[in-house]
Amino acid sequence: MLDLTRPASAPWRDDPAGYWGALSAATAGLDTPLGAIDASALAANAHSMLDRAQGTPIRVASKSVRVRGVLDAVLALPGYRGILAYTLPEALWLAAHGHPDVVVGYPSTDRSAIARLAADEQLASRVTVMIDDVAQLDLIDSVGAPGARASIRVCLELDASFDAPVLGHLGVRRSPVHTPAQARALAEQIVARPGFSLVGMMAYEAQIAGVTNRGKPIVRAMQRASTRELAERRGAAVASVREIAELEFVNGGGTGSLESTHADPSVTEIAAGSGLFGPHLFDGYWQFTPAPAAAFALSVVRRPTPEIATLLGGGWVASGPSQPDRLPQLAWPPGLKTLAREGAGEVQTPVTGAAARTMRVGDRVWLRHTKAGEASEHLNAFAVVADGAIVGELPTYRGEGQAFL
Repeated sequence: MLDLTRPASAPWRDDPAGYWGALSAATAGLDTPLGAIDASALAANAHSMLDRAQGTPIRVASKSVRVRGVLDAVLALPGYRGILAYTLPEALWLAAHGHPDVVVGYPSTDRSAIARLAADEQLASRVTVMIDDVAQLDLIDSVGAPGARASIRVCLELDASFDAPVLGHLGVRRSPVHTPAQARALAEQIVARPGFSLVGMMAYEAQIAGVTNRGKPIVRAMQRASTRELAERRGAAVASVREIAELEFVNGGGTGSLESTHADPSVTEIAAGSGLFGPHLFDGYWQFTPAPAAAFALSVVRRPTPEIATLLGGGWVASGPSQPDRLPQLAWPPGLKTLAREGAGEVQTPVTGAAARTMRVGDRVWLRHTKAGEASEHLNAFAVVADGAIVGELPTYRGEGQAFL
């Protein structure tokens, strides 16, 4: 269904009207809200990410996709290897469906999921859990004693945030393990405990990978400084931990930092996923511009004034700090904008602008989510479009009856 051969053209860039018109025509027989994936645009994004990684394997961040068929297709491409899941139940589900290498990006306190992992040798061989505190090891042991369960694969997370001279802490509040000495101390405790195997390290540089920088020289300067600091600190931490554990992988990065992360010699793989769907957040990066491979359409259901057309639904607001860039982008037709006093609402989204004045009840508007995988939580499936026609349908996690977080 998904042919991810590198495309020879880029209509989303060179002929936007033709691109969005083809999506509209192909999906005209489907009711809204509907989601669509353009196979050619997805392929372009997948290959662009490989180009930017320059040979460093990419571990697909599943939270930025949440469509098993897309994960399978992307992982079939040379250069992609393994999944970075966001919860342990999700990781167990993916491993049970045949994925042999799933790392959980966050520590888990889900006792039932831990019990499933501990009771199944095959799942335990396929899933690696995240650790940044001995309390997390204690919790696992409280669910299943070391001698009575499978050995648990462990990844140690190093904090990748940046303490800027003027701005202070930049990044996200993840691991308490910041220094090479702290990483080594925790690694020694992991290695000394029965029932655990330290196989990996991870450091996610959110202030580099997840912050838009187009037209923001101060942000770019911060990111360059953070890249230098992290390369030195991560390199020292990895070297120290490797003295006591044979690490299978060192994971870093994100879609927005593929260029800088692959240049760090201590990193063996990069986690990335958002760039596959190309949400509008990534239009704000100077170093790359993804294709809008995934989008959703809503219908005009009323005309409260001659200048306003109202869409049913639309409040698919992205996680993060509440601000305008968390709202869906009105992608097509051009010339539309939301009302300042309503924005994108749970039940309706009024739009105005030149295009709104000519819209009729039943017309459709295409929108792009701020983030990639979150839109999948609102849809049961994506229609797959290739060469102007629907070639299949891929269920989301939600469409497969799964709601992990």
